[in-house]
Amino acid sequence: MYILGDNIISSLGFSTAENYEAVCFGRSGLRYYSDKFDLPEPFYSSLIDEDKLNDAFTALSSVSVEKYTRLEKMAILSAFSAISAAGIDAAAEDVLFIFSTTKGNIDLLDNLNNPFEKARVYLWRSAQLIAEYFGNKNEPIVVSNACISSCAAQIMAMNQINHHGYKYVVVVGAEVLSKFIVSGFQSFKALSPSLCMPFDKNRCGLNLGEAAATIVYAADNGCDLPEHAVSLKAGAMHNDSNHISAPSRTGEGLYRCIMQLRYEDIAFISAHGTATSYNDDMESVAINRAGLQDVPVTSLKGYFGHTLGAAGVLESIMSCHALQNNIVLKTAGTEIPGTINPVNVCLANAEISKHSFIKMMSGFGGCNAALLFTENNKI
Repeated sequence: MYILGDNIISSLGFSTAENYEAVCFGRSGLRYYSDKFDLPEPFYSSLIDEDKLNDAFTALSSVSVEKYTRLEKMAILSAFSAISAAGIDAAAEDVLFIFSTTKGNIDLLDNLNNPFEKARVYLWRSAQLIAEYFGNKNEPIVVSNACISSCAAQIMAMNQINHHGYKYVVVVGAEVLSKFIVSGFQSFKALSPSLCMPFDKNRCGLNLGEAAATIVYAADNGCDLPEHAVSLKAGAMHNDSNHISAPSRTGEGLYRCIMQLRYEDIAFISAHGTATSYNDDMESVAINRAGLQDVPVTSLKGYFGHTLGAAGVLESIMSCHALQNNIVLKTAGTEIPGTINPVNVCLANAEISKHSFIKMMSGFGGCNAALLFTENNKI
């Protein structure tokens, strides 16, 4: 299946073009917050401006901004742009919506007197409202599987197109931050007190971020694809059941995902690259076990932070556009690579000549996922 349309909404912009241009020029959306969410400890994060979000939603729809939660507005805006770019009828019977998030509207639990129905805290309800906005009557699918959620959602999209008769699948990943989420990561000392440094020998933790990102996938069915279209060729998931908050240190689950892809002609690896000591070491082990230690590796966390349930879609989109432009994007924040096994961390935007990349994600509970993307007409 191939990508027919996409969109990214983040602190760097409300379109894929804005986000891609910002990253190409080395601009990060991460900022220092000392009094956000009434937390005692400051943190670095990438947050979306509330006024800008509401203005964009108002310009899109006559529906009051009060009808939808912040998360839902972001998801609808992103989906609308991607669907418009794809030129499809989102209400058609052969279109399915898949919604990826790890926390959804969990921020509503901080305010039990909020104006929304009680069901709004459930992920299925947000997914339903997003699909209904576009007049789609198919029951949407929710994927919530820790950090691999939106990679798992793309694998689900492939399954729905290949085996369940859908012609198009709209994959929406969205996440907003709250006191609950930030304090949770602070509680187990996972957040960096400075800008994150993926794969750097001095890395000391991750930064969190907000985003919504959407990919519209279409079945190729052996047809002639648009010039420079990028296809999702394969996907794999493995759970090594190592720990409630981490995959196996040996990278076993991630290694098995990579090997299942049957890859070749790999231009670069879009890593999870959270900048925690544990994650980056684990990825370095899996990459070396797969014999990919010389392939350029990039992490986008230094631009967007870790956007949780949106990360897999957002980073896939950014990497697809980099592939189409024959470059691998710089890993922001990294100065001196230093992981337990050496990896070829990309320290500057660089030209590439190959036409496929691997997207990797790992997360709580030992879940792992990997995707293989290829630029068509080049292989």
